[in-house]
Amino acid sequence: MSDTTARALALLNLLQTHRHWPGTELASRLGVTERTVRRDVDRLRELGYRVESTPGSAGGYRLEAGSAVPPLLLTDDEAVTMAIGLRVAATQQLVGGAEVTLTALAKLEQVLPSALRQRVNALAAAVQPPRIGAGPVVSPVVIGEIALATRDHERLRLRYVDGQGEESVRRVEPHALAPAGRKWFLLCWDLDREDWRTFRVDRITSVEHTRVLFARRELSAQEIEERVLIAASWSPQKIETDAVMELPLAEMQERFGPWGQGATAEGPDRTRWPFGGADWREAMYGLLWIPAGVEYTTSFPEPHRAELREAVERLLRALDAPTPASSADS
Repeated sequence: MSDTTARALALLNLLQTHRHWPGTELASRLGVTERTVRRDVDRLRELGYRVESTPGSAGGYRLEAGSAVPPLLLTDDEAVTMAIGLRVAATQQLVGGAEVTLTALAKLEQVLPSALRQRVNALAAAVQPPRIGAGPVVSPVVIGEIALATRDHERLRLRYVDGQGEESVRRVEPHALAPAGRKWFLLCWDLDREDWRTFRVDRITSVEHTRVLFARRELSAQEIEERVLIAASWSPQKIETDAVMELPLAEMQERFGPWGQGATAEGPDRTRWPFGGADWREAMYGLLWIPAGVEYTTSFPEPHRAELREAVERLLRALDAPTPASSADS
């Protein structure tokens, strides 16, 4: 780094620490003349910093907000604090802010020196933020590493523990991180299975960077959202049941798309499809996916089966009843 650049950065650091600096004080602290300070202020202005100056014996310089965000100069402690804050924020359910949080986290983590990254990891592990809802704990270290690789299109090697407690090593191309309900999910291309997979981030125990880049596969925002919602629906539910429909497996999978995950053939012309929900209303929604005209049976459990039957019978009576007159017709 040249003396001029180092001095300009030192000047920027001083301007960021106080609202107003007399020109003489800045010159004294930097060990230069006031004329040199004026030249360094001009360099900062060229970089996008809005440095205002006031003339006279009481005049000086101050850093003001501009029309765009210029590069920031952070001390080590400030950088660590910001990285921890972003990691904690990324593990919460931020309405509409998840993508922005992860983007900011990836940018900051990319430039953190190794020593500062170690400090962030150690401190973040000790921070226990108040959680929103009762979702599983997500490692801020893991989510930070995945955010970096997702942005940089870098292949990862993950250690993953499934719902049955079985650990496996997965080689993936990370595509998107997204929250659903009270959980975080990683949508990625599984290199060994040659297909899309969605993993719960709280079940990823370690992340290994491979430094191998990949060409990003195209998925629309709607497809990403749908696959994450499907993965969320596959988490253990209060009601877990299935339906056997009069439809060959291949035809069922074609009609259901990604929502047909877990379906198995029950002979050449029938398919068993598992579904569920937090209550009988959510589980009933799964039955509405079965195409019109396709007969099926279901193992809907009691007492939810009786609750569903009562609701359906009441709905049928409402549909068969005359349309109620509106108040305007009275």
